[in-house]
Amino acid sequence: MNWSIALAGLWGIVANVLAMLPSKDNHWTRAYILIAVGVPILGYVTYENGPWIGLIVLAAGMSILRWPVIYLTRWTKAKMQGMKAANK
Repeated sequence: MNWSIALAGLWGIVANVLAMLPSKDNHWTRAYILIAVGVPILGYVTYENGPWIGLIVLAAGMSILRWPVIYLTRWTKAKMQGMKAANK
C-alpha cells in the first residue's frame, strides 16, 4: 500500500469519527475542512494510482460527504434552469 491510499483511508476514518461527534452547525464547518483536506489527497491518489482508483476514492468521499454534494447538485440544477429561462 502506498502513502496516498493510506492518507485517503485515514481521511475516511477521521471523517467518520467527526460525524459521530455532536455539532451545533450540523457538521458544515467540519465538512468544509474535510473537503479542503480531501481534494489534495484525491489529487495525490489519482497521481500515484491512476484515474480509476481516483474515481473510486472520489466516490467514497462523496458517499461520506453526501449532503454537500446534494446541495451542490440542487444549486447547479437551479442555475441551469435559470439560464434556460433567460435564453427563451
